Amino acid sequence: MGSKLKKMDANEKIQSLWKRHGRALLGLLVVLLFVHDIFGTHGFLAMRRTQQEIKKVNADLEQLNKENLQLEMEVKELKTDPHKIESIARDELGLARHGEIIIKIPQSQQLPQSHTTQP
Repeated sequence: MGSKLKKMDANEKIQSLWKRHGRALLGLLVVLLFVHDIFGTHGFLAMRRTQQEIKKVNADLEQLNKENLQLEMEVKELKTDPHKIESIARDELGLARHGEIIIKIPQSQQLPQSHTTQP
């Protein structure tokens, strides 16, 4: 009989605690879930951050695709256009045709180039 009495006292204590603090505990639980949904590992803020990273990666990918296409066109020109190859040979390698003379002026003595043409 003593154990039944103890069980009833324990149940009554639990019910009493629940009646006094149940709403507060439920409210606290709701607040904790809300905070977790916003600031948690997979919460709203993490989702927004991930979406921004995806947008940045897509923009970078698009830029790299444009550069790749431009480089493919340049390679095609180098393979097929002899004038392009000659231009590179003249400008970057300093090569000349037979009978031409190349005069190189040091960078320190060159005048600044303006992009406007004068009549």
